[in-house]
Amino acid sequence: MNTDNNRTIRARFHLDFGAFALDTGEFSLPGSGVTAIFGHSGSGKTTLLRCMAGLEQGEGYLRFGEDTWQDANRKFLPVHQRPLAYVFQEATLFPHMDVRRNLEYGLRRIPKERRRITPEQAIEWTGVGHLLDRSPVRLSGGERQRVAIARALLTSPRLLLMDEPLSALDIRSKREILPYLERLHRELDIPVLYVTHSPAEVERLADQVVFMEDGRITAIETLAEATSRIDSPLFFDEGPVTVIEANVDHHDDAYHLTRVTFGDHGLWLPRQPLEPGTALRVRILARDVSLIRSAPEETSILNVLPVIITGMEPTGPGKLAVTTETRDGQTLLTEITRKSAETLGLEIGQHVHAQIKAVAMME
Repeated sequence: MNTDNNRTIRARFHLDFGAFALDTGEFSLPGSGVTAIFGHSGSGKTTLLRCMAGLEQGEGYLRFGEDTWQDANRKFLPVHQRPLAYVFQEATLFPHMDVRRNLEYGLRRIPKERRRITPEQAIEWTGVGHLLDRSPVRLSGGERQRVAIARALLTSPRLLLMDEPLSALDIRSKREILPYLERLHRELDIPVLYVTHSPAEVERLADQVVFMEDGRITAIETLAEATSRIDSPLFFDEGPVTVIEANVDHHDDAYHLTRVTFGDHGLWLPRQPLEPGTALRVRILARDVSLIRSAPEETSILNVLPVIITGMEPTGPGKLAVTTETRDGQTLLTEITRKSAETLGLEIGQHVHAQIKAVAMME
């Protein structure tokens, strides 16, 4: 099996379109997991992905592990020689073929000795088994995209590129397809580059984030790093958010609750249809967290965690963002008023308790 080291991506791209230029500088990406490429429209996300695929050719280089796909000495592998798959915003299926034959087309593109993903795996991971005899015109937008992903997987790529695969879908279709993308995240043993402008998709799917602005890479961070700094671009819409990797511990059916655990801590959520042991991500809005000096003896809030204050920053007139950590290092962000901070006498290094009014499973 390949190791992460021999799949590490190292690259630099410069491409000048006149009114817009992509100039990434040198960067490297890990050889496993999902790397989200995040930025506003026009920031260069898709152009970067197209350079990775070989659909655009500019100056620079691209190395995938020990293999060079592009260099300064005019080496440039065309798209069909790069062992990758590309999933576009719009599902591009052959309308004259049913789903089964669309999948077989992907499988036939790769020699038998290089096939690492079986049809059974691709069908199971994307949940398209009941669609095999249907024509693409009889599929919903979410179903078409899942078939397109399954077909891409059947080329057994070493690298999967996904260019805003949910952007053309309505809210219902997005909710339908996200659990399958989460399953791919768990099952695939190849790196995935996922272009999006949606913070929610980053929080739910990504392991690391490439931030882009005006054709440049401004930062590359793990998801934990990206969601532990108050000024993260991910927080533009809803304000600071904490994302926690947890596991289902047990259910309390009498009160319709589910207990999830992370490190030495646990949180109660509304009842979730998940088996104990299932890994999941939960999100907590900073505005849904309050701080108290000592553990409450009587409170209607179910989730109270002991934390230590590690940072305090103003976020607006009369508001303060407070960064805290649990004893096992989990960052928890909260947003309170300056008046509350002064009334409580809060300061960095102080041990307090965080009251979490709402915890949501990523959906």
